[in-house]
Amino acid sequence: MIRRIDSDHEFFKPLNFTPGLNILLADKSEGSTDRQSRNGAGKTSFVELVHFLFGGRADPKSIFRSEALRNWTFNVSVDIGGRIISATRTGVKPSRIGIKGNIENWPVAQRPLLENEFEFSNEKWKEVLGSLWFRLSEENDASRFQPSFRSLFSLVARRQESGGFQRPVQHTERQNLWDQQATISYLIGLDWTISGRFQELRIQEKIAKELRKTARSGELGRYFGKVGELRTRLAISDNRVQRLRKQIDNFRVVPEYRELEDEASEITGKINDLNVENIVDHDLIRELQASLVSENEPNFNIAKIYHEAGIVLPDLPRRRLEAVEKFHRTVINNRRSHLDAEITSAKQRIIERNRQKEQLDNRRAQIMGLLKSGGALEHYTDLREELGRVEAETEMLRQRLETAERLESTKTELDMERSSLVQVLRNDIQERNDIVQEAIVAFEELSQSLYERAGSLTISYTKNGPKFEVHIDSERSKGITNMQIFCFDLMLTELGMRHGRWPGFLIHDSHLFDGVDERQVAKALQLGAERAKSGGFQYIVTMNSDAVPQEGFKAGFDPYEYVMKSRLTDATETGGLFGIRFN
Repeated sequence: MIRRIDSDHEFFKPLNFTPGLNILLADKSEGSTDRQSRNGAGKTSFVELVHFLFGGRADPKSIFRSEALRNWTFNVSVDIGGRIISATRTGVKPSRIGIKGNIENWPVAQRPLLENEFEFSNEKWKEVLGSLWFRLSEENDASRFQPSFRSLFSLVARRQESGGFQRPVQHTERQNLWDQQATISYLIGLDWTISGRFQELRIQEKIAKELRKTARSGELGRYFGKVGELRTRLAISDNRVQRLRKQIDNFRVVPEYRELEDEASEITGKINDLNVENIVDHDLIRELQASLVSENEPNFNIAKIYHEAGIVLPDLPRRRLEAVEKFHRTVINNRRSHLDAEITSAKQRIIERNRQKEQLDNRRAQIMGLLKSGGALEHYTDLREELGRVEAETEMLRQRLETAERLESTKTELDMERSSLVQVLRNDIQERNDIVQEAIVAFEELSQSLYERAGSLTISYTKNGPKFEVHIDSERSKGITNMQIFCFDLMLTELGMRHGRWPGFLIHDSHLFDGVDERQVAKALQLGAERAKSGGFQYIVTMNSDAVPQEGFKAGFDPYEYVMKSRLTDATETGGLFGIRFN
C-alpha cells in the first residue's frame, strides 16, 4: 500500500493514506470547470505524480520538468516486498531514483550510497517494481511482445489524458492490440505468450502482404516475375552451367595455340595460291593442246598443180620447191615438239604443286587436330569467366524463384499458422478453465452489486487472439462504460491480490464517475470500501466534493469517514495539491 506522498517544497500538501478506501476530496469553486481548474485542485495531477514516482516517463513536456516543479523533490513511502520503502524523484534528474530502506530481498544488487540508501536508474526501478509487484521476472521470456511493468501499472492507476477511461481492457487509446491482449491475459492468468505469437504473425502477414503487393507492380514486379517463367529460365541457365563445366573439364590448353592458328592460316593461303597456279597451268595446257592440233603440214605439191594446169616445170624450180616444202615440214615438227615440251612441263608443275598441296594439307590437318583437342589459355580464361557469370545468374534466378514461391505460398502457410495458434489459444482457455471461471464469476458478482442485472465478462478465442468483452445491461444508467471499467479493475485487483500479481492498491481518478448515476456512484464507493477491506488492498479515489453522493449508501456507511485529511480546492492559489498555480 501507499503510506505517504510528500515533497521537499513547503507548498506541497502531503498526503497520508490508510488501508482500505481513501478519498482525496477536492472542493470545486462555484462556476469553475475541469479545464479551468486544471492544476488548480490537483486531482488529475495526483495520478500523474503517482506515475512519476513509480517509473513513468518524464519527457521535456512533463509537468515535473516544468520551470514551476523541476527543482522539487517528490517522495513516496510504500510497501514493497513486505517492507516499507521510501523512493524519491526529481524533475532535474528524472532518470535517477533515490531509495531508502532494506532491499536485501530485491532482485537486483545495488551498492549503497549510505546505510540503507541507494540510487537506482529509472529502468532498474521499473524492473524491481515489475518483479516484486507483478512477478514479471518469473515470467521473463525471450519474446519482444511481453507485458511490461508500465503497461500493467497503467491499469492500476488509469489516466484520463491517455484515454484510460474509454474501454475496460485498454489503458490508452494508442495501446497496441497485442499489448492489451498480453497484459489482460497475464493479469487473469492465461498464457500471455500466445498473444505475443499472434502479434508476430500479424507482422509477418503485413510484410508478406506488402511484398506481394510490391512484387506485382513496378520494378520489383519485373524483377520477381512469375514462378513458371522463373522456373523455365532457371532450368535453361542451369543447363548452360552444366555444359560450360563439362567443356572446361575437357579443355586442354595448347601453349602455342596462337602460333599454330597463324601457321594453319598461312598454309591455307599457300594451298590457295597453289590451286590458282594449277588453274593457270590447266588453262595453258588446253591452249597448247589446241595449238598442237592446228599445227598440220602444208600442202606443197606445186608440180601437180602445174601439171594439172598443162605446164611442165623445169628441174631447177622443181628442186627449189621441194627444198621449201622440206623446210616448212621441219618448222612444223619443231613447233609441235616445243608445244609437247610445254604441255609436259605444265603437267609436271601441276604434279609438283599437288604434291606440295598434299604435304601442306597434311600439316594443316595435324594443326587443326591440335587446335580441336584444346585451346588457348586466353580462351580457357574466357570460358571460366563465362562460367562464373552464368553461375551467378543461375543463383540469382534460383533465389528469385525461391522468393517468388515463398510469396505465393506464404499466405497459405500463415493461414495455417493462424489456425494452429487459434487452436493453441482454445486449448489454453480450456485447460485454465478454473482461472477463467474465477474471473467471470468475480466480475458478475461485482456488477450485480451495482445493478439489478448482473454484467458479464466473456473470454473467448478468435482468429486474432484472445478477446475480452465486458457487458453491463442497464438502460437507465449513464456512463455505463465507466462502471464496466470500475468492475473490471476491481476484478483484476482481487485476482491480482490472490495470485500475488498486484501492488496492493487501486487508484481511480474522478473522471471514472463522470456521467454515472448518483446511486451507482454511491454503490461503487461502498463496494470499493468493502472489497478493499476484505481483499486486503487499498482503494484510492479522487473526487470533487459536489460529486459525492448524498444518498444511495447502506445504513451505517459514511463516505466522509474515508476522506483524507488533506483536502484540495481550486478556490485559492495555494489550495491545490502543489500549493501553486502553473500552466
